[in-house]
Amino acid sequence: MAFNYTFATFSLLLCFTLCLKLSSAALVQQQPLILKYHNGPLLKGKFSVNLIWYGKFTPTQRSIIVDFIQSLGSVAASPSVSSWWKITEKYKGGACNLIVGNQVIHENYPFGKTLKNSHLIGLIGLTSKPNNNGLNSIDIILTAQDVAVEGFCSRCGSHGSTGRVGSKKAYIWVGNSASQCPGQCAWPFYQPLYGPQSPPLVAPNGDVDVDGMIINLATLLAGTVTNPFSDGYFQGPATAPLEAVSACTGIFGTGAYSGYPGRVLVDKATGASYNAYGVNGRKYLLPAMWDPLKSACSTLV
Repeated sequence: MAFNYTFATFSLLLCFTLCLKLSSAALVQQQPLILKYHNGPLLKGKFSVNLIWYGKFTPTQRSIIVDFIQSLGSVAASPSVSSWWKITEKYKGGACNLIVGNQVIHENYPFGKTLKNSHLIGLIGLTSKPNNNGLNSIDIILTAQDVAVEGFCSRCGSHGSTGRVGSKKAYIWVGNSASQCPGQCAWPFYQPLYGPQSPPLVAPNGDVDVDGMIINLATLLAGTVTNPFSDGYFQGPATAPLEAVSACTGIFGTGAYSGYPGRVLVDKATGASYNAYGVNGRKYLLPAMWDPLKSACSTLV
């Protein structure tokens, strides 16, 4: 059924919505977003980030992601990737310094192009190497656009842990959604499948799919550090938690609302949208993160 909105019907709807909001505001005061601390350990200290490239990525695509990880602990122009990452230090027991560790490239798809969750764990075991200089590590599996992973599109990535109590090791998986569900996993660089259809933003590194992966990687890195073993900071059930960044989904700048990422910076030469400077001349668009001292989602711009 099609609905045609004339100016008159739009005015009536607007009036009804405003009146409803005013009456509701008078009765109910919106509660602040709170991520509860569940008394578990957070990742703290210096960690090497090991990258497992599954499938074919170009050297440029790999450099975008490597530069992002290097940017987490490097000084850059303001607003910077490192200032975004420093928000994680406000979480009780946090403060995690990440450096790029080992990199392993699997272009021959040793487990095929359709992976189950068990394959991700197996891939970590297959490619595991000694930690750099004895450091603790986080393994990150990055799957190429022609690799289907169980549950992909209903989720754009995941984080978890392997090992026994007392010796658990954190890992992350992020997929390239270019040929599967870019409207779900690479927004706002693609138009969403549902909801408001605002024009997509121009990706800051010229690769909408990998720039989309950066958003998901940033989300999962923050979740890994502040809730590594399902007993850190989160809201809701432990099996489907809202974490440091996922609690602020869809917010990239001030004034954000459903379908609109908020006011961000725009490169005058390329038209690309970003909100953080990284190393090697990179720019990135990073999602808002919940600030435990402010009890609110914080943006860089």
